[in-house]
Amino acid sequence: MKLIVFSGVFALVQAEAVTPVQKVIQLMNGMLEKGKEEKHEEQVQFAAYKTWCDDTATEKTRAIKEDNEQIDSLEAVIGKCEADISKLTKEIAQLDEDISVYEGDLKAATKVRKMEHEDYLATHKDLTESVDATAGAIALIKKKMFDKKAGAALLQIPRMPEADRRKLQSFLSTSEGYSMAAPEAAAYEDHTGGIIEILEKLHDKFEDERTEAEKEESNSKHAFEMLSQDLTNSISTSKDDRSDKAQQKAKTAQREADAKGDLQDTVTSRDDDQAYLDDLSATCKSKSDDFEARQTLRAQEIEAIEKAIEIISSGAVSGAADKHLPSLVQQGSALMQLRSNSRSPNQVRVAAFLHEQGSKLNSRVLSALALRVADDPFKQVKKMIKDLIVRLLEEANEEAEQKGWCDTELSTNEQTRKEKTEAVESLHSEIDELEASIAKLSKQVSELSNEIKEMDEAVAKATSIRNEEKEKNTETIKDAKEAQVAVEQALQVLKDFYAKAGEATALLQQPEIFDKPYQGQQGESGGVVGMLEVIQSDFARLETETKASEDQSQASYEKFVEDTTVDKTAKQKDVEYKNNKKDEETEELGEAKADLESTQKELDSALRYYEKLKPSCVDAGVSYEERVARR
Repeated sequence: MKLIVFSGVFALVQAEAVTPVQKVIQLMNGMLEKGKEEKHEEQVQFAAYKTWCDDTATEKTRAIKEDNEQIDSLEAVIGKCEADISKLTKEIAQLDEDISVYEGDLKAATKVRKMEHEDYLATHKDLTESVDATAGAIALIKKKMFDKKAGAALLQIPRMPEADRRKLQSFLSTSEGYSMAAPEAAAYEDHTGGIIEILEKLHDKFEDERTEAEKEESNSKHAFEMLSQDLTNSISTSKDDRSDKAQQKAKTAQREADAKGDLQDTVTSRDDDQAYLDDLSATCKSKSDDFEARQTLRAQEIEAIEKAIEIISSGAVSGAADKHLPSLVQQGSALMQLRSNSRSPNQVRVAAFLHEQGSKLNSRVLSALALRVADDPFKQVKKMIKDLIVRLLEEANEEAEQKGWCDTELSTNEQTRKEKTEAVESLHSEIDELEASIAKLSKQVSELSNEIKEMDEAVAKATSIRNEEKEKNTETIKDAKEAQVAVEQALQVLKDFYAKAGEATALLQQPEIFDKPYQGQQGESGGVVGMLEVIQSDFARLETETKASEDQSQASYEKFVEDTTVDKTAKQKDVEYKNNKKDEETEELGEAKADLESTQKELDSALRYYEKLKPSCVDAGVSYEERVARR
């Protein structure tokens, strides 16, 4: 506003007398002012544009860096997924092969077991028929009812030794098997004594073979059941493992596909940002070069105009023009002379105008100038006005430069405060996440350690129980074997005694006081022997079942220990992995806290610098626009 006032005053004063040269000087002064003003406006405009270029380039560079880090991470995930899938594929193929082998073994064992069982049934049937046939033959011979038909049936026994078969054939060829008189009966008994002994031995032999066959069948059946159970468990376990690995493979493949999709999106985003950054850099570089060229050209233009004004204002041009060129004022020289000794109306108007504006703007400079204009000659007034205009223009340039510097510094400081604030918030969030993750890992490690401890305790307890059970089973098997030997000895003693007793009494002349020969307590001994044989069979079954139980318990114990060891190994590896991850995150937490401290210091420094800028660039009392309007 002051500049406008002075310009108006200067125009009123110049209205006294203006030559063509002075008019040219006025025009060039106007060009000079316009050139400086436009040069400053360009500086302010480019400062804002450059700030935008720098901020945008920084943001894009940061985004590209984050995308590259994300790409590296995704490629690592994809590589691990591919390796895991390859490993799982091999493991699944191995499990398929194991399952096929187990199923083949089970099928073959089942087929063999079926054949063994069929052979056993046939053998057991033959032995049972042989036992029944010999027992029936002995009974018929003792009752003297043995005939050729019964003898022919007896000869059909498949397992009879050939020597015994010839003796029976000889017996049948010499005996008719009919009822006979007393002398003939005595001869019959004498002839059949050896045959009965043969049949009894055959009967005992067939019973022993049947018992042995039953024991072998029981052992074979138990062994098959153990093998079948083991193969079935192996098949079930392998199928479960295969199902788990198949699911794990599917999840890994899905994770790989997701990572590949994210990788493609990230690469596309990174390439787009890079292309935009390249275009931005090229555009900003072009604009910067153009700005430098324009500023140089404007500086040269201002210098040329100032040089021209200096030349035109020199005595060689301006002095000659004042001397020789006619005045542009229309008043006559006589009138000018009349007014030379008194104040002109223009002088009065100028003084009044300056006084009015000084009061309006509360400017002591304008008020003082109004007094000077009222008293001083116009030459001094014009000089003073020119000096004031020059000073105001210098102030305007200085303030414009200060405004440009303030705009640049405030913009840079604002960007710094924004970036550091975001960094501080991001670091706080990262620290919270790391602390939560570390706490979670610590809890998981503690839980896994407790589970491992419980596994060790369970294995120790199972080992103790297994040892006690094994000791008991070993003792039971030993007792059963010793009992079988003792029972066998008792049976042998009884059988030997009654066999000898039967022979001895059968060959002696019977006294008259006895109705029949004494052959020992054959009736009672049969029951005792039978019971002893049952007891012997029970001990044999006890031995077999205890061995089977021991084998099954040992297998179950070994399976439990193996499964527990595998599970324990997996948990130990998990503990090791989580401890390593916890250590890494603890280190990251320390780095994040250090970064937070450093970033917080930088933010505090930016805030302090902003407070220093505020008095001169923000809180100046009167805005830059208001000061320009006043000038």
